[in-house]
Order: sequence, then C-alpha cells, then structure tokens
Amino acid sequence: MIAIDALRCRNLVIDSLAIGPGITSVIGPNGSGKTTFLRICAGIELPHHGTVSIDDTPPRATETGWVNEFPDRNILFARVYDEIASPLRFRRDTTCDAIDAGVKACAESMHITHLLSREVRELSGGEKVLVSLAAALVHRPKVLLLDEYDSHLDALLAEKVDQVIRASGARYVIRCTQQMNTAVTSDHLLFFDAGRVTHAGTPRDVFPFLKDTAFYPVPGECGF
Repeated sequence: MIAIDALRCRNLVIDSLAIGPGITSVIGPNGSGKTTFLRICAGIELPHHGTVSIDDTPPRATETGWVNEFPDRNILFARVYDEIASPLRFRRDTTCDAIDAGVKACAESMHITHLLSREVRELSGGEKVLVSLAAALVHRPKVLLLDEYDSHLDALLAEKVDQVIRASGARYVIRCTQQMNTAVTSDHLLFFDAGRVTHAGTPRDVFPFLKDTAFYPVPGECGF
C-alpha cells in the first residue's frame, strides 16, 4: 500500500490517501498538483510536511522508475543502449554481462532492439518515450511513475506502451494522463483540483462525478 499522511508541498494538500497495487491514473486541470504528487511518490521531491510510504518504506529507499512528460528531460546519454543500461550501471554491483543481457531483454520485450545502436537525437518523439520507458523498467522497479508520457504517442503506440506497462511487473503504476480513454482502463482513479484529491476510487466510481466536465470519457469509452 502507498500511504500518504498529512502531506503538504507547494499547493498540494492531502490529509490522508491510500493507493493499492495496480494501475492508478491521475487526472485533473493543469496546475492542480498532479506532477508534484508524482515527483513526491518517486522520491524526486520531498514534501514540506507529512509522509509518503510505499509498503512501509520511503520513496527514496524504494526501487522506482520515472518517465517525464518531455522525453528529452529524461534522457542523459547520447546512445540508446547506454541510456537503457544506465540504471543498471549506476548500481555498481551488476556485471557487464548482466547489464548487457538486461538491456537486450528489456529492448526485446518492447520491440525496440533495432534502436539500441542509434543516437537518441535521431529518434522521433514516440521512440524517445519508448527508450525512456525501457530505462525506467530495465531494473524492474517496484513503482513506475509516468507523467503524461502518452502526450507524444499516437493511438497505436499508446496501446503498445500500455501492454508493456501491464507486463512490466511493477507492483504500483501511477500515471498522469490527459487521455480519458487511458484513464478509464485503470484500476484506480484520482481526480485532482486546486491541489487536493477531490475524487478517488475506481473509474466507475469517479467518472459519474465528472460527467459535465472535459474529463468525462467520450461515449463508448467509459463502459458504464
């Protein structure tokens, strides 16, 4: 369980929140605190007050994977292979053979083996998202956090990425998305407004409260 208690950070105010295993989508207006929430859960940012624990462990002591909304802000290395290998190399306790095997296995599972020798600057936006996702998953994180990762993907590639995420083995996936057809397929849904979680539950629980807003799925997508 991801447990949030008395959290305060910038405009974010969460008195108490519990997130179970599975895929959680975070939706809401721009500036409502979604990215700050993801950054805190990833351990990138510390709250001004309160606590976040992931199965009774702080985020910074938990294996996490992070994908930024803008792939170029994620990527550190010039070559695709080196970018995907970097989380394993940073551990400094993994052999070169194990790193090579891990990179190739991850790339094969995502069908991007053909990109391994490429320079990152040569890739399309969608390909950069795939590389960022591979780098986030190669070390098999317990928590995967995705900040509007799908804003650069067409429908076909978004479906492919969704399959990869579901097969990743991450116990917790928290994704911020503007795509309601993506959000509706989640196990859990959080709606943020003005720094607070105003609705939380399953998509079936939450979406009826949003029926007259831009966040309600188009007919045929919600399934209820």
